[in-house]
Amino acid sequence: MKKASKKPVTSTSKKRVGTNNKAAKKTAKAAPVKEKALKTSGIQKQYLKSKPVCKVTFKLPKAAAPGARVVSIVGDFNNWSISENKMEKLKNGDFKLTLSLSCNREYQFRYLIDANRWENDWFADKYIPNEHGSDDSVVIIKDNNC
Repeated sequence: MKKASKKPVTSTSKKRVGTNNKAAKKTAKAAPVKEKALKTSGIQKQYLKSKPVCKVTFKLPKAAAPGARVVSIVGDFNNWSISENKMEKLKNGDFKLTLSLSCNREYQFRYLIDANRWENDWFADKYIPNEHGSDDSVVIIKDNNC
């Protein structure tokens, strides 16, 4: 029979078992913060009860457009106009814009960065090949929510 080793237990090697452990409680509280951080990127949808419209907030993270000065969102909803929907640059370097889109539709779109580089939304509902040999991002506004 092997003798159990008696290693000293350091703060980094403690097991997080049960709810009485302070480290486990701290970790449990920290998890929602990470989840919230993930939700702040990408596409957020808010369906309105008063009319068949969805307020869609598009957010392009700084990592997708490092050093960008101007980002426009271009797609079906604005007839692919490169000047109609300029996004707001946030203090953290992300870009953000909220649009009201009609329900029961899928909208193809892309981001135009500094008028010379195209980027897809990393959190799009899906992607569809386009006629230029790349993919377009797609946001889906479902009919059962309107």
